[in-house]
Amino acid sequence: MLETVVLLAFVGALAICVASGASVLYALAAGYLIFCAYGLKKGHSARSLLSMSLAGIRTVKNILMIFGLIGLITALWRGAGTIPVIVCYSARLVYPPAFLVIAFLLNCMVSILTGTSFGTAATMGVVTMAMAKALNIGSFWVGGAILSGVYFGDRCSPVSSSANLICELTGTDIFRNIREMVKTSVIPFLITCAIYYAAGRSMAAGGAQMDVESLFSQSFRLHFIAVLPALAILVLSALKVKVKRTMLVSVILAFFLCIFLQGLTIAEIARMMIFGYKAQDPALAAMMDGGGLLSMVKVAMIVSLSSCYAGIFDGTGLLQPLKKKIEALSRRITSFGATLAVSAITSMVACNQTLAVMLTHQLCHDNEPDPQTFAIDLENSAITLAPLVPWSIAGAVPLAAVGAPSASIAAACYLYLLPAWTLLAKQAAKHTHRKRRAI
Repeated sequence: MLETVVLLAFVGALAICVASGASVLYALAAGYLIFCAYGLKKGHSARSLLSMSLAGIRTVKNILMIFGLIGLITALWRGAGTIPVIVCYSARLVYPPAFLVIAFLLNCMVSILTGTSFGTAATMGVVTMAMAKALNIGSFWVGGAILSGVYFGDRCSPVSSSANLICELTGTDIFRNIREMVKTSVIPFLITCAIYYAAGRSMAAGGAQMDVESLFSQSFRLHFIAVLPALAILVLSALKVKVKRTMLVSVILAFFLCIFLQGLTIAEIARMMIFGYKAQDPALAAMMDGGGLLSMVKVAMIVSLSSCYAGIFDGTGLLQPLKKKIEALSRRITSFGATLAVSAITSMVACNQTLAVMLTHQLCHDNEPDPQTFAIDLENSAITLAPLVPWSIAGAVPLAAVGAPSASIAAACYLYLLPAWTLLAKQAAKHTHRKRRAI
């Protein structure tokens, strides 16, 4: 009974933050105090609760370092002209009758390179939406294609914060995870492309295309050499170089491009690395501003506080009654089915992807003994469901950035198809296994 009251108090704190528009960090801080109070009630000392918290943080220390590198990359790629060059080259590929599928693929490509859903939406997403308006294509479908695309790479990029977070939580290898993620996503990806192609063909496209090169050329030297930091990510990832080293090489390349290609001073680059890229042109700022170490502080704090929860949950046994119910559910609908159901609830409660992943991991990790399988289960559930919650920042922020209606969530086909296909495959495998045992 006490455990239920404690969890409901935490949910209530999250609900208040969502309703008031306050940062989820306030709810997480309140939750930490609530869980510590529970621990004290159960006879644990303040010192032991602190030790539990630190044990939780130690499990994610590597991902906190990766967050810092991601912050540097997202700023330096902007300043070096890497993102502008990628966007300009990609814009040349637009073919009006197949615009929706091209918009999806372009956002997939940029999100794989950058590993950030928000950053992709603010760059390629904004450009593709502007092109759609120039071609008189409705924003409902385009918003869905963009949302699908930005989370395609957010899920399986070697420099994705969410993909690396899941690696740290499950103790798995990022490159093996990516290989398995690609396998499970082939059919949903192809069906998504077919849906967007069919929907795009039925729309009347007209008007003029957007000239993004003239916009970027006023502030950047658009030379092909600017793609080197992105190319380094692809090549070194293919060679299975450790993620931190891969990202560090990309940071160094972008740093020198900022100096020798774009003509920035060391002081300007240093400010950009900390505070993010800031464009002088308002039109350019809408697409390009962002990144930097400070941009990762909030997500790092969310991960740190959530990892404290994990330590306290393990040390106090707070979640044991709930875990037993989830374990019973997993026996009925497969471990992935239970993970999917739990991630749907945690996504609605947490209102952000990071906390949803960490809560789902904490509740479901005992149901799947194979860490590799569980890592992919998390990727195919919590990562894709969080953007589908209308009040979650995971979906609301990218759609707001591109100017798409919130209803575009309904057109984010890939985010529905991936978990649905995985569930069907798991159920089919379970049925086949039962038949073999019966024989």
